[in-house]
Amino acid sequence: MKAFVVEKVADRAFSCAIQEVPVPECDKDEVVIKTTYSSLNYKDALSSVGNPGVTRKFPHITGIDVAGVVHQTTSDAFAVGEKVLVTGYDLGMNTDGGHAEFVKVPASWVALIPDTITDKEIMTFGTAGLTAALSVNELLDNGVKPEDGEVLVTGATGGVGSLAVSILNKIGFTVVAVSGKEEQIDYLKQIGASEVILRDTFNEDAKKPIMAERYAGVVDTVGGDILANALKYIKYDGVATCCGLTASHELNTNVFPFILRGVRLIGIDSVECKLEKKQAAWDKLAGEFKIATLDSITNEIGLEDIKDTYASMLEGKSVGRYVVKI
Repeated sequence: MKAFVVEKVADRAFSCAIQEVPVPECDKDEVVIKTTYSSLNYKDALSSVGNPGVTRKFPHITGIDVAGVVHQTTSDAFAVGEKVLVTGYDLGMNTDGGHAEFVKVPASWVALIPDTITDKEIMTFGTAGLTAALSVNELLDNGVKPEDGEVLVTGATGGVGSLAVSILNKIGFTVVAVSGKEEQIDYLKQIGASEVILRDTFNEDAKKPIMAERYAGVVDTVGGDILANALKYIKYDGVATCCGLTASHELNTNVFPFILRGVRLIGIDSVECKLEKKQAAWDKLAGEFKIATLDSITNEIGLEDIKDTYASMLEGKSVGRYVVKI
């Protein structure tokens, strides 16, 4: 079968290319999926250059998302021919991932694809969509409602950010987007942002330890100073979610938003969260959260395009979501 493989060629030196590799076979309680679509994520790009925080086992097939049909299984939970997907867990990290014609995974990682969504659509969502849905669910579950005011989304041109903007707009929220890409303002308004604040302006304006109340909620995808400054603007009893670190893994903040306004900061993990929680999020993405702007944020590529797209991601030039047709 064809697969996109990363190899270690020397200490801290890696190469990647399409290769012919053996089709995997099932062991106990496993599923082999015949891939129809996968996607590209920032974590995949890091894996392609041997980032040790993502992948330590080489040669390695990238792809932390996969959708397709059950080709072979030794598990009673699934039948050959069922439409399924996998995101998170160790897929595409130290377990061979979705950028291959066939993928073998533990049955406990596998979720069913709802009938109301296609393989391509669910991979357009992928890990990014799952993360966005989990973030939005936390706002809703903690009482944030559209009538409470605006919701801020940071890193809004990225995969998670773009989908969060679109989902929030779909369910009735007024969305303010923060981005460092001035040339993408029209794109962000097209997918649902009512206002776009440039990153440097946002950080420059937030000089005080706490700012005037503005946002009922925040979906943060970048961490660092942007998250620290976003917390200062959250209204009383508001909620912020945090799922990324592209700006920084550090958070230099103060306690004022928490002790003066009762603000809650909730971490989002889409990798190891329970399969039942993932399945519920997929069902929402196929229903209430399914957005009309999927095509406008989707770039469809093939295995042969992955290498160049990784380079674009690592340079901070990618926009929206990338799905890989296998």
